[in-house]
Amino acid sequence: MNLATRISRISVSKTMAVMEAAIKLRDQGIDVVDFGPGEPDFPTPENVKQAGIRAIQADFTKYTAIGGIKELKKAIVDKHAREFGSKYDVSECVVNIGGKHAIFSIFAAVVDEGDDVIIPTPYWVTFADIARFVNSNPVFVPTKESEGFRLTAEVLQRALTPKTRLVVVNSPNNPSGAIVEDAEFGRIARLCSERNVYLLSDECYSHFLYDGRKPFSVASYTDLKSHIVIAGSLSKTYSMTGWRIGYVLALPEIIDGIVKLQSHSTSNPTSVSQKAALEALSGPQESVGVMLAEYARRRKFVLERLRAIPGVKCAEPGGTFYAYPNISAAFGRGGIRDSVDFSARLLEKAHVAVTPGEAFGTAEHVRISYATSMEQLDKGLKRIHEFMASL
Repeated sequence: MNLATRISRISVSKTMAVMEAAIKLRDQGIDVVDFGPGEPDFPTPENVKQAGIRAIQADFTKYTAIGGIKELKKAIVDKHAREFGSKYDVSECVVNIGGKHAIFSIFAAVVDEGDDVIIPTPYWVTFADIARFVNSNPVFVPTKESEGFRLTAEVLQRALTPKTRLVVVNSPNNPSGAIVEDAEFGRIARLCSERNVYLLSDECYSHFLYDGRKPFSVASYTDLKSHIVIAGSLSKTYSMTGWRIGYVLALPEIIDGIVKLQSHSTSNPTSVSQKAALEALSGPQESVGVMLAEYARRRKFVLERLRAIPGVKCAEPGGTFYAYPNISAAFGRGGIRDSVDFSARLLEKAHVAVTPGEAFGTAEHVRISYATSMEQLDKGLKRIHEFMASL
């Protein structure tokens, strides 16, 4: 028997495939430097862990409200309002099982079969596959490397069609680290409102910005609220990837639709994780600044080392903890035709794992995560330099 057609429309995440390949080599006793993972290498803050432990000890281990406990939803909307100037009510918030689940739920709630979904390139791998899963049409809009991969309203306007239902913007961007300027984000939101299109803003990396930039949300344009949907996550900001807590902020109709979907699929987010998330949002915030300072140090180091490799170019990431170097100088050398070949050969010969740009919609790049130690960065970048020289 065959699987359902909807399953054949999607593929296994290529970032997970890189992780699996690296694990297999490690299992053989090989020293692999892994630049693939998209998660912080810091522990969950102690106060957050203790909140989870207290929840277990207090037997807070039963079902909760499907869309999340009220205290957590209030903490989310209050913190978002304080930091970004948004205006959401608790009825306009739903808690999900991680940011990926939040985004999947948004697509399921607002996108119909045959709709166009605008996805700027490079893009996070899951956006395209979720669009295909709900049987919509992903429309990829290239951004220019020479302009730092930044999306503009002018570029977006040319891509909109009468069938466009949703525009996806991830700023800071995974994989490039590109940031949509605040005013430009406002122009994009206004364009979406004028064309009666939903704007999905993925804020997963909103607190990891460099060069003095302040966190920003397009939800600060409160007059455009009817066309804005926010997907947020605690995974990166508080190093809580395994706790699986995300959220959506949107009009009550969208939230109600997502809650209905969760009632028949996941039910409530994990009870213990919700209590930990409540502490993360309402407790001390020093850990965020500590991580950001360390990422800034690593970013500087990674950029300097990459740019010292002959033929390698790298646009400066304004946020996240990724670099997205152009390695096309290696094409045509040593049997390397594209970034998939490059990544496979680099892992095989130099034992360094990176994610090929094809996973993110570009052919000439690889993603390097610098959410790892300086020692590993030094070792891995040295190996990449030697590998490029050997071609």
